[in-house]
Amino acid sequence: MSQQPPDRSTPTPPPRPDASMSLLTNVMDHSLDDGYAEAAARRRTEGGGGLPSPLRAKLGLAGALLLAAVVVTLGAAQAQISAPTLAKERQQLIDRIERETSAADALQKNVDTLRDAVGTKQRDVLEKHGGDKADLVALLAGATAVQGPGVKLVVDDAKQTKQSGGGGPRESSGFSDTGRVRDRDMQRIVNGLWQSGAEAVSVNGQRLTALSAIRAAGDAILVDNRPLVPPYTVLAIGDGQQFANAFQRSADGLYLRALQQKYGVRYSISAQGEVRLPAAPSLIVRTAQPHEGGAAGRATDTGKGTS
Repeated sequence: MSQQPPDRSTPTPPPRPDASMSLLTNVMDHSLDDGYAEAAARRRTEGGGGLPSPLRAKLGLAGALLLAAVVVTLGAAQAQISAPTLAKERQQLIDRIERETSAADALQKNVDTLRDAVGTKQRDVLEKHGGDKADLVALLAGATAVQGPGVKLVVDDAKQTKQSGGGGPRESSGFSDTGRVRDRDMQRIVNGLWQSGAEAVSVNGQRLTALSAIRAAGDAILVDNRPLVPPYTVLAIGDGQQFANAFQRSADGLYLRALQQKYGVRYSISAQGEVRLPAAPSLIVRTAQPHEGGAAGRATDTGKGTS
């Protein structure tokens, strides 16, 4: 019986279950395209011959420091270049202020000279028409310096500005409730001194007359258009301690005390044996005319009168 030769042919493998999904299988087996793979390999090759990362970081820091040094150097050089110009402009401004100050002082001296000349002529005319009343008229008009017993009243702003809930003595006048002395306050103080018997009054060296005005420009108090700064020193000639007591008992004296208690406004009043008040600027009267026969009718009047 003949035997069959053995079959050595490779058996055909069974078909894969995913044979019908060849596209998905290819995507899973080759997740990167060949171009991506080549680019990654090239970067690895080039990176191997570059600078180490720590060295690159140090070079970047050095470059940033060099740039900052250049900027600072340029700024310093620019400031050094502009410094002489600024110093020159500052000196020019100082020179201009000094020139204007000198010019203002010269004008003030000229005004004082003219004021003395006008005062002399006024006294001559008064002596001619008023006889021995010339000095009294000059005193009442504030045209001559005066001295005598009186009071010294110093008024100053509060140490710190304070707010209040209202109801204070200045609420009706529209002023804010703070510790700053206002022009309305100074008006009441001066009027209270006149009412209490003052014969002459000055504020920070400014003599008050019948034509004087106390106003405000911003936060500054103006007396005859001249700005004053605190503390405000008010000198008034009157009957010494009796005069001081009369003012403190008056409505305006109580008003000043209320400002101290409610807003912290500081003030002090003291009787003086002698105070000196300067002469006021010459009065310029444009409307008032002397009454005919008035001088003769008052020829025998020797009363001191009040201003």
